[in-house]
Amino acid sequence: DNVGDNVGDVAGMGSDLFGSFAEATCAALLVGATSIELLDKGWGAVLFPLVITASGILVSLVCTVVAIYVQSVRVEKDIENVLKVQLGLSAVLMCGTILGMCYLFLPETFTVGGGGKTYEMHRWSAFICVACGLAGGCLIGFITEYFTSHSYGPVREVASSCTTGAATNIIY
Repeated sequence: DNVGDNVGDVAGMGSDLFGSFAEATCAALLVGATSIELLDKGWGAVLFPLVITASGILVSLVCTVVAIYVQSVRVEKDIENVLKVQLGLSAVLMCGTILGMCYLFLPETFTVGGGGKTYEMHRWSAFICVACGLAGGCLIGFITEYFTSHSYGPVREVASSCTTGAATNIIY
């Protein structure tokens, strides 16, 4: 019963993430469609949010090759290190790829807006948004690992408090 609950929870979280991702992509497409400069530059500029997604797929394939052939998991203790490398590598590769995509698809400056306001943007603005998201994702991933991995102090501290009995575990 617990296994089924866990599978359902994971599937639900995955569908929630996909829904949020799709909504954010659609919103970015709509904002981009308000820019005359992006429309003049062509479909690549207007569909830039989808270019980011497509770039992510290609970076994922490269990272998969690295995980299988370059730094694979041979023993159980390698798992954490390989996951850290994959997270860092994918973020670095994605930053470089998005920087190239910004120069390839976006005009140097463009305006976006709505509701009577317009904002002058630079292609660097788009890159910085993506880079900040990647940095935030890495930060969340590494902090989560620190507080949930047995390799670091917080989990070991909680585990050692459990050795004296259930009461100290509850209090702790």
